[in-house]
Amino acid sequence: MPTTEHGAETIVRIALRWRDMDMLGHVNQAVYHELLEEGRGALLSSLGAVGRFPFVLARVELDYRREVRHAHGHVDVRTFVERVGTTSITVGQEITLPDGTVAAAGRSVLVAWDARARSARALSDAEREALATGSGAS
Repeated sequence: MPTTEHGAETIVRIALRWRDMDMLGHVNQAVYHELLEEGRGALLSSLGAVGRFPFVLARVELDYRREVRHAHGHVDVRTFVERVGTTSITVGQEITLPDGTVAAAGRSVLVAWDARARSARALSDAEREALATGSGAS
């Protein structure tokens, strides 16, 4: 699995659908968040069983740079670990057009979640290692 200077990284290609478009003919702003969610899921899934931990989304920031139109056909969503904390990870994300132009970029903070206690929990050593190195796929 590829890694950045910070940690694990994935790129997922997502086909654009007619339903993703708004009345101006470009991807609706809410759909960008669905694309980012697909990217986060791909990143964690790429880590195998260790990446399948419950989390809550604590923060999303996103800068829209270029419009995405249905004629583009698809976008690539690059997601990479920027920081691994005690209970959370920060991932950088880019949505790129087929020609490589960055259409949107931002970051998300995911907090590891203890479903029984209904609160944040510390990341395990195995989770931290997999996120930092991109290893752990099984």
